[in-house]
Amino acid sequence: MPTAALATLRHALATLRSDASTDRVFITTARSQEALFKVLPPKFEEVWLGLVDRLESSALFNEESCSFSQTDLLDSLAMVLDKAEASLQKQP
Repeated sequence: MPTAALATLRHALATLRSDASTDRVFITTARSQEALFKVLPPKFEEVWLGLVDRLESSALFNEESCSFSQTDLLDSLAMVLDKAEASLQKQP
């Protein structure tokens, strides 16, 4: 199940990268992965939801008026997913 949740998040992130209008769908999907959060170290949920919060805030502004880059946020979310996958692979 955790690998399915990771796949869901990766797909939602890819969709968001190609269509910014899907930000609400991504944010809902990103916040609804409790089963994945339970099998990963608590820091994962804290970092992930912090990035999602920033993404949600950035969606209220255009790229120029935002204090951080949405592209950088998406890259950070992808990196967190990579680390989560690596963590899952180490688990027995």
